[in-house]
Amino acid sequence: MNEKTFSMKRRAFLFGAASAATGLAIGPAFAQKFAFDDQSEWTQSYDSGTNSRLARSSTPLLSQETVAATEQAIASLRDAVGRGGWGTVQAGQRLRLGSKGPAVVALRQRLAASGDLQASGGAQDVYDSYVEAGVKRFQQRHGLNATGALNNQTIAAMNVPAATRLRQMETNLVRLRSLSGNPGRRYAVVNIPAALVETVADNHVVSRHAAGVGKIDRQSPIMNAKVTQVNFNPFWTVPASIIRKDLIPKMRKDPNYLTDQKIRIYSNGVEIPPSQVNWNSTEATRYMFRQDPGADINSMGFVRINIPNPHGVYMHDTPARGVFGDDFRFVSSGCVRLQNVRDYVAFLLQETPGWNPQSIQAAIDSGKRIDATLSTPLPIYWTYITSWATPEGVAQFRDDIYNRDGLGPAAAMAAAAAEETEAAH
Repeated sequence: MNEKTFSMKRRAFLFGAASAATGLAIGPAFAQKFAFDDQSEWTQSYDSGTNSRLARSSTPLLSQETVAATEQAIASLRDAVGRGGWGTVQAGQRLRLGSKGPAVVALRQRLAASGDLQASGGAQDVYDSYVEAGVKRFQQRHGLNATGALNNQTIAAMNVPAATRLRQMETNLVRLRSLSGNPGRRYAVVNIPAALVETVADNHVVSRHAAGVGKIDRQSPIMNAKVTQVNFNPFWTVPASIIRKDLIPKMRKDPNYLTDQKIRIYSNGVEIPPSQVNWNSTEATRYMFRQDPGADINSMGFVRINIPNPHGVYMHDTPARGVFGDDFRFVSSGCVRLQNVRDYVAFLLQETPGWNPQSIQAAIDSGKRIDATLSTPLPIYWTYITSWATPEGVAQFRDDIYNRDGLGPAAAMAAAAAEETEAAH
């Protein structure tokens, strides 16, 4: 889609305001049960954008192995809650490599409590490479940009009670159990809170893709469906909601907007000029708006992936690839934007005769509209999982961006305030 991305200030505000409700990591019992021997080999979070050497888990999100690991993490969280949870880190601090003092000691204790740092590593009052690695690990597990520096978002995540994290993981275990029975031999998963797409074959992850998913007021739906077709070099027909919420306001400000974006207006199949439309009314909602193909201008980039469903959503490439480097990728009107779309399409068409990476690239390079119908439609699950654990002993947590975990008024207030910020822009 063609919406403006959320700012990082908005990301920081939303996380900070919701943190009192969304929760934290795990306690000493978890750290003991899921111990590590080498800090350079910690498991990487699924959607980390760093260049770290941390290994990725090959276990699918929708699997019995993930269910079992999540059950174990819940048991450890219950033990941590029974022990009184853990301490907090003072807000407003900007600790980083080389910092010293009592605040670093408190940070070490907090990281050790969640199993992100060995308590015996390094000098106790120095923010050394051990602490930096521990902060990165914590950030990765919470879907934050893994800088290794202690920023406001990281502090907010660290200062949430263990009991809240326990409730979050218990809620998500129910979702995991309902989806992990028999998802299929080959399938794909969209985990909306993680803004992540996963492809799976024979209970093994083939690829993971950063994604852009629906905004708070234009949510991506939870659904089970099937991928049926790939469109190369597609037109984009603008949905009515975007005509109303985006195109009309933009045309009021800039009469050349549609022309610059190569978006044409059609009335009963006949193209009409933008000057013929009364943009100070809702007249435009009666027409069809279609954007020309072209990876540099078309909001779907090179590829559209069709998923028949009652919500009218689909998956697609995007020319705005900078969003994939952000840790807050709730930017669309409900559809899902994909990073590394060629690899995803190769997986979709792997068992369709006549298609391989070379023919896929040739179709893209042709610049022509080419449709590839999957010989066997691929099951796809658009899910909402904000917390889970892996067999490697890593607990993952994400923002409850759509407030579906029942986290209470803090998250709802944050979402409303964030939407007000967006509207002000």
